[in-house]
Formats: sequence, C-alpha cells, structure tokens
Amino acid sequence: MPPKAPRVQTGLTVFLRSHADRYRDRSLGLLCNQASVGPDLVHALKHLDRALPGAVRALFSPQHGLYGTVQDNMVESPHGKLPDGRPVWSLYGETRVPAPEMLLGLDAVVCDLQDVGVRVYTFAHTLFLLMDACAAAGVEVVVLDRPNPSGGQVMEGPLLAPNMVSFVGMTPVPLRHGGTLGEHALFYNASCQNPCRLTVVPMEGWERAMEFEDTGLPWVMPSPNLPTPQSALLYPGCVIFEGTNVSEGRGTALPFQLVGAPYIDLEGLLGRLDAMRVPGTFFRPAEFMPMFGKWASQTCRGVEIRPLDPRFRPFRAALSVLEAILRLCPDDFALKDPPYEYEYERRPLDLILGTPEIFDNLISGVGAEEICFNLEPPIRAFDRRRTDTLLYRE
Repeated sequence: MPPKAPRVQTGLTVFLRSHADRYRDRSLGLLCNQASVGPDLVHALKHLDRALPGAVRALFSPQHGLYGTVQDNMVESPHGKLPDGRPVWSLYGETRVPAPEMLLGLDAVVCDLQDVGVRVYTFAHTLFLLMDACAAAGVEVVVLDRPNPSGGQVMEGPLLAPNMVSFVGMTPVPLRHGGTLGEHALFYNASCQNPCRLTVVPMEGWERAMEFEDTGLPWVMPSPNLPTPQSALLYPGCVIFEGTNVSEGRGTALPFQLVGAPYIDLEGLLGRLDAMRVPGTFFRPAEFMPMFGKWASQTCRGVEIRPLDPRFRPFRAALSVLEAILRLCPDDFALKDPPYEYEYERRPLDLILGTPEIFDNLISGVGAEEICFNLEPPIRAFDRRRTDTLLYRE
C-alpha cells in the first residue's frame, strides 16, 4: 500500500512541482542539513539533482553540520566536499558569514532548513547572514518553507532588546515568535538597508493552528537534541536553562523536556510548582543522569515538563521552574558564564532571553506569572508589525 499523502506540502515539494523550470539554466547553492527531506525522506539535494541536473554547484551547512553529527554549541564544523567533488561550505566554523568566493558563480542559493520558531535557534541567523552576503553579491535567495513545530499562532517571551543583538538574536521578535522560517526571512529582509532578492516558496495546506503531527510529514531531527516534535515544542521554554547550571536534559533521551540538577530538593520543587498552578502543565517528578553536558554521570533531580491541554505555554512553564529553583536553591543555583554562541561578555541567559530584565525581575522577587503577563503588550504590538510578512491563514 502506498504511503498516505501528507496534509501539508513543504516548499521543497511545491518548488519541484511549480518553480524548478525557472532555475533550469542557473547555478545554485543549497543551504541544508540532514532534515532537508521530502515526504518520501529522500534528501533535497537528490530531488534537486533529479529535477535540475547539474544546477546545484555548492552546499552550505548550518550549526551541527551537514549531517547533524556535531553535538553541542560552539563546536564547529569544517568545510568539506561531497564524494563528487562539490564543496560543502560550513557556516558554523571558521566563519558564519559566507565569504565572496563561496558565492562566486552562483545565481541563487536555495535554503531548505527545518526551523523551530524560536529566536535563539541559530538556523535563522545563518540564513540572515547568508541573505546579507547574497545582497552584496547580487545573488538571489530562495527559501523553501517548512512548518513551525512550535505553532504559528502563539507567541511567548520577551522581544529582543536593541542592545542584545547576537548570533542567537538578530531580529526584534519574541523568543517564541510564531513564524515559519520563510516568514521570519521576510520580516528580516524588510528591515534591511540593503535587502536581498528574496523568494519564499510557501507550503500548501499548512495552517497556523497545526501541530507538527497534524501535517502528516515525517519528523527528522533538525539538530541532535531535538529528536521529536515534543522536544521542539518544549524548546522555546527549556532553552533558557542553557544559560544556567541547571541541566536542560541534554545527554538524556528527553532533551529540553527534563530539567534538573543534583542540588535540587525534589519535594520542595514540586511543592512550589504545585502552588504556582501553571495552566495546562503537568510537572512529573524525575531523576535522571545525563551522559554528557552539564552534570554528566551525576544524578539530577527535577521535573519532566508535560503539556496537558491547549493552555500549555512552554515559556511560562519553564520560567516557573526557573523561579522555583531560584527561590528554593539560592546558594546553589548559578548563571552560566560566557562564552555563549560567540559572545564573550554578556550573560548567556540574557542573550537567550533577549534582555537582562527578565532575570533581574526574578531576582527582585517578581514571579513568572507576572512577568509573562507584562510581556503581553509588546507581543501584541509585534503581532501587528508582522502582518505584512505572514503567508498563512489562521
């Protein structure tokens, strides 16, 4: 029996069906990784080589490398070559900005990456720096759009402050921004003094309320610590623990779903979280032992964060856990020191949140519920600003 057709057709499928002929006599680059596949799980490069023989002349890879093999932040990938000799330019290595020679002879660079709709996820910033370089070189950028596994309706978290621009934040959007990679690229390009020639190939069939499982598309982990759509859904919240000495579950089977540290009193943590009554969220008591990363080979006590219903908000849930740990373990809890994603001075947690105000408010006694309530007006203002760059209906 043939596989059931997915409800959603990605930009790759739409491009191959309706746009490929336009690029038949042009030289292309391809920004991709292991998750750049069609609904048949065949890689985008193979699809493009079949549709446009000889067109793809070079590949570009984001963080974690072309095959997603590099595990952690600030572990770089070298340049390489395919078996047929085509270059693979790493944009998370000796440079994150494409050098002019990498674009030499190309008419367009096609981007087919699975983003996760979170401002700190570096794939979008790799694309933005590529767009800047292509604008200077007169090269078109073509983004083949894909679903946002964090959803396209709900936005959470602080907007990026102007003085917090970095490789994990280049646009003034909320931490969970509710856009696809194509929409995010349109929003960024609209703010550029020298915008690139940008073409976004939209999906067909995607609606903003969809969860990833609704699309019918196969999930291929876009990076080593997002093995499932569930981990991607919780990533907008639990990513904040990357800026602390609390494990975010790296080195376990549930990265960005487990949160804990050896110094945490489990019963005390559960008591505080129960008193907070975080909507749509269940905090399952958990003990786990990371195999690598923070607290490797040590028993951590904490929680697994579980969505219960549509009221679940991963940022609100994670910020509540952070507040509870801070109040419970003030002498043991600590912020991570720089560097973080090529930033050597500012606090990693501030870079992730996009502002120092959130943690400073927690320290001064403001609770997660009040912080999230106060973030709603700027999020609504951003929602109005992004209207012209939205591609999909509610």
